[in-house]
Amino acid sequence: MEEFNLKIDKKTNFAVLRTEGYINNLGGERISQEVDKLIEQGIINIIINLEKSTIVNSIGISILIEVIEKLVDLGGKIFFCNLTKTISKTFSIMGLTQYSEIFETEEEAISNMSK
Repeated sequence: MEEFNLKIDKKTNFAVLRTEGYINNLGGERISQEVDKLIEQGIINIIINLEKSTIVNSIGISILIEVIEKLVDLGGKIFFCNLTKTISKTFSIMGLTQYSEIFETEEEAISNMSK
């Protein structure tokens, strides 16, 4: 089983979460916990960079949907970037793109976050 790691880079009005490894129930829960901590600090705009995560299972997706709903309810934004083609297509099919946006690169996501 591939170990899951998460790095958080807090900016002025948003945070970038860089994942590494399989986003399953454990990875998804870790993302959710970290987003909860950021919300407590007043950060409700999040970029999740999946460059080093090539697999997201259904449980991971369901947890990400909960994270999206939580941020949208608070008036925040969530962007994803550096997705594989398969993950991008899966996110679209599962409806994650209805309330979030996908960008090719972290730089694009950061640029759009300040709009």
